[in-house]
Amino acid sequence: MHKRLISALVALGLGFSSVAVAADKGFDEYVLGLKVEAREKGISESIINSAFEGITFVERAVKADKNQPEKKLTLDEYLPRAVPDWKVKQANELYRKHKKTLDKIGRQYGVQPRFIVALWGVESNFGRLMGNYNVVEALSTLAYEGRREAFFRNQVMAALQILDEGHIAPKDMKGSWAGAMGQPQFMPTSFLTFAVDGNNDGRIDIWQTEADVFASAANYLKKSGWDDEYTWGRQVKLPEGINDKLFGVEKDKSRSLAEWQKLGVRRINGKALPKVDIQAWLIQPDDNHGRAYLIYGNYQTLLKWNRSHYFALAVSHLADRIR
Repeated sequence: MHKRLISALVALGLGFSSVAVAADKGFDEYVLGLKVEAREKGISESIINSAFEGITFVERAVKADKNQPEKKLTLDEYLPRAVPDWKVKQANELYRKHKKTLDKIGRQYGVQPRFIVALWGVESNFGRLMGNYNVVEALSTLAYEGRREAFFRNQVMAALQILDEGHIAPKDMKGSWAGAMGQPQFMPTSFLTFAVDGNNDGRIDIWQTEADVFASAANYLKKSGWDDEYTWGRQVKLPEGINDKLFGVEKDKSRSLAEWQKLGVRRINGKALPKVDIQAWLIQPDDNHGRAYLIYGNYQTLLKWNRSHYFALAVSHLADRIR
């Protein structure tokens, strides 16, 4: 049975178990093609054999990909759930526990340690929720399913390269249903681009080694444009009738704080904006109501990590509460 027909049946919820055998047969053939491509890319035969050994079509991964929840919560509802007091407490405890390592990495990469800890907390609850999917199996399934084949096929090849370089054993390469790996939840291509050896032991272990997790997150931020001279932004109070065309993260929407001051934007307590020479963008994620923020270049960097305002604001608010 062709993978797109299987995909259609899955989307309709029709007879999933009855198509599973056919899916497995087609999937096995697809995996043969992945192995050919891996060999062409120079992946060793031993890694190809061990990485693909016993893998099957993962129905749960396809269902998760198709049933991602629509945004229903407002920011006022979401932020207390994403950044509860217990998480703030843990973030501060873990910051103190790892302070020496975090401060060293912060200086090395030019990233405030509180943002490293905040990312760690939001992405994987400080390494407690990393996902238990076989990464190569989940990625191969999603590539075969076909909705984003090129993307996921590329991730399979990146995962095999990571294995071939000896950073982790195939049986230990676990992640989310979408293939996001380890404590910072890096996709394999992000691992190859940004992950670094924070403790200088010759391996990059974002699953179990905190120094590698912290350094990799910091390196991602720094290479994506982070500037530790500044923070991320601030919540603001808007004037009545502000023009909708002023909102947005596009390059041409930025203005200086002095310009936003002239347009009537104020701190959340009603006081004047800081007299700092920095460009800022005005956002209101819930549209025409709810919280509004002036955000700086560092917030734009967080959006490169994850294109969700809710994600970036959860990280930012948690970072603000780490002292």
